[in-house]
Amino acid sequence: MATSWRVLRVTLLLFLLVRCLSVASITLIDDADDDLEGLEELLAIDEEEEQKGGGGDGGGASSRSSEAELLRRAQRIVLELSNENAKKVVDSNEAVLLLGYTPWCPRSAELMPRFAEAATTLREMGSSLVVAKLDAERHAKAASLLGIKGFPTILLFTNGTALAYRGGFTKEEIVIWARKKTGVPVIRLSSINDAEEFLRQHQIFIIGLFEKYEGPEHVEFVKAATTDNEIQFVETNDINIAKVLFPEVGTEKKFIGLVKSEPERYEKFVDNFEEQKILQFVDYNKFPLVTILTELNSARVYSSAIKLQVFIFAAANEFKDLYPLLQDVARPYKTNIMFVYVDNAEDNLAKPFLTLYGLEAEKPIVTAFDNRIGSKYLLESDLTRNTLEEFCSGLLQGYLPPYFKSEPIPNEKGLIEKVVGKTFDASVLDSSENIFLEVYTPWCFDCEATSKQIEKLARHFKGLENFKFARIDASSNEHPKLQINNYPTLLFYPAGDKSNPIKVSKKSSLRELIAFINKNIRSNDGRGITDSDHNKKDEL
Repeated sequence: MATSWRVLRVTLLLFLLVRCLSVASITLIDDADDDLEGLEELLAIDEEEEQKGGGGDGGGASSRSSEAELLRRAQRIVLELSNENAKKVVDSNEAVLLLGYTPWCPRSAELMPRFAEAATTLREMGSSLVVAKLDAERHAKAASLLGIKGFPTILLFTNGTALAYRGGFTKEEIVIWARKKTGVPVIRLSSINDAEEFLRQHQIFIIGLFEKYEGPEHVEFVKAATTDNEIQFVETNDINIAKVLFPEVGTEKKFIGLVKSEPERYEKFVDNFEEQKILQFVDYNKFPLVTILTELNSARVYSSAIKLQVFIFAAANEFKDLYPLLQDVARPYKTNIMFVYVDNAEDNLAKPFLTLYGLEAEKPIVTAFDNRIGSKYLLESDLTRNTLEEFCSGLLQGYLPPYFKSEPIPNEKGLIEKVVGKTFDASVLDSSENIFLEVYTPWCFDCEATSKQIEKLARHFKGLENFKFARIDASSNEHPKLQINNYPTLLFYPAGDKSNPIKVSKKSSLRELIAFINKNIRSNDGRGITDSDHNKKDEL
């Protein structure tokens, strides 16, 4: 089970990296210097036209086209690279933020407008950072040279040296990461007006109050701001300015707090001013009480420092009704359990989880993961305040029984007994018989041929006392004593020792399998392959 959860997490993370959307390209200009000069000229023309524009038509056509115009101008700021100019642009500029994309990639098209908007914001902030993009499919030579291997890929080149992007994927998060890694990890506020404007523009941030911008505590604060990849850090030496952002600031001379845009808005840091402790404070407090899973935040959710996670799967209208209850239950578990809502309509997000549990989203479903040990859990009763509180308490205290998926218990046994998760104990581990078990999956390439071989064996040994054949579909059934990663797998469980099954090679011939069975069950009825049987073995 631990393996299946690890596989799911890796699959989800890889899935996020390979999804991509067709985007319009900008005309290529091969020479790097001409590119930059042409860009400046186009932007100057834009600004001139904007100043001349004035009155308009009372807001009608102007407002309808404003969003498209802003995006068009933003995209002009992003320099288009090619095989011919990529290396020169990277080598001739102190810092270049590069997006590698392909025209068929859904994540690329989703990211492209945000990347362009981030470029606009960086320019307006006076950043000298060159923001560029490269069609890595059309210009494969440049992509290989710059180290672009997946799509989309964002790299920051500082004096020609690449740094992999580790930030979020909104416009604000791209800007924050780029500034942090190019020498501006902290914004310094010197007036109440600055603080009010900052508050309007940022949904989440870390505020630091220092009497002087020096000393070991301040050094640790700046180090934490530089290391963190997602959250904007801001500082001031004026308590009145600090109170605009964090009203609960006391009389202390140094203070750190986290501000979020939700009811649980303010979190005060109460530990020693050390980089790692500040970062840990951020990691455990940056998410809301109930996080709504999206493709943009999913990688951060899966890799959260909070290793106990409760997932609620429901339709959007159901979640609206459940939200107050979920917040109330989540509040006492803040920093211990992460609560995550997944919209059932979002197949790319919900289906991998529900498949892992073998469930269909017919009603709200509550599951949980302990990522420290790879265990998964299911709330098997109806979702109420009491059942959810009891479920979360059991998860935190470690007495919640792990969940193993299972098909319904079959009614008939047949020549080869069908085993499911719920019957594995009774049919295999607690059985007094010798068991020859075939573990398979429907998607396994070699499983069909092996199944036919086992069916021949079952017919040959039909009626043999103290011995039976069984098979289990590992894609739909789990058991803690059955940890298999390779299919098909053949296991022989001796009647006297079910704790140490013998693994049988799936490449064994029919003759070798019969010899193995005869040897291990010490059959007295002489059911082996004789010389006269040898030529007829394929007819078994």
